[in-house]
Amino acid sequence: MPGRTVKVIVPWPPGAANDALGRLLAQKLQEKFGASTVVENRTGGAGLIGTSAVIQSEPDGYTLLASAFNTAVMPMVIKGATFDPEVDLDFVARTAVAPLVGIMTAQRPQKDLAEMIAAAKANPKEWLFAISSLGSAGHLATIDFARRTGVKFDLVPYRGTTPALTDIMSGNVQLLIDPAFALLPTAKDGTRARALGIASRTRSTLAPELPTFAEQGLPGFEFNSWYGVWAPKGTPRDICDKINALMQETISDPAVVSRLTTQLLEPVAESSADAKKFIASEIVRARDLLKSVNFEPA
Repeated sequence: MPGRTVKVIVPWPPGAANDALGRLLAQKLQEKFGASTVVENRTGGAGLIGTSAVIQSEPDGYTLLASAFNTAVMPMVIKGATFDPEVDLDFVARTAVAPLVGIMTAQRPQKDLAEMIAAAKANPKEWLFAISSLGSAGHLATIDFARRTGVKFDLVPYRGTTPALTDIMSGNVQLLIDPAFALLPTAKDGTRARALGIASRTRSTLAPELPTFAEQGLPGFEFNSWYGVWAPKGTPRDICDKINALMQETISDPAVVSRLTTQLLEPVAESSADAKKFIASEIVRARDLLKSVNFEPA
């Protein structure tokens, strides 16, 4: 890798988890291989502009994509996304997951998930479910939540978590499922929003006091937002393997683990083969859930 600049493209604005993990990748490439690296935030098109730039790049290991769950489902959600994430990109490594949590407005009297579900079943039109962005992990989790509970919620899409959370706090909408790092700080004391549960298999060390949805009567309700590294299709296998090994080593570093968990992210160290199996299963589940509600790309 030395000799040329390695470009890490982040298809989202600076400051988000995608950006932080992309910059961590660039830093470690420079430290390990002596590579000159640069991080480019190519935003726009709900991630499509930056993703397309990587797909169209030479598959030589000098252009990488640091993105998230959205990349896997983009063609199902955005009409202009004509690529296939399993055909046009090589998934190199998964780096971290962000468990999803469900919250409700503190403007309502219900104290836990069971009370909320009972109230929503009695008066479904009085419960609006916010969606931070169409096709997000939270959107899919909301579809599955409605299916499992049997409540036909009206969904209100937003352009990001912040405006959705603002309306949760004011009581304009009542429910939201999104990554823990985005919601738990607001729901921590219960005065502005109330945490209902975490969508993980077991309680998270990030919020051990928060019960899982499974232990509250929704077994198998598991959703995370996740982050990873892609390369253009055809990038030499040995280069992908080197990057995967580097990220496994990085993600296992206690200092990095501490930094991520402070941000309510759980590190993931796995092989490229396991990462590809994971993304394939995520694509199947996303397709099935979106099809179940006749969702059409916009």
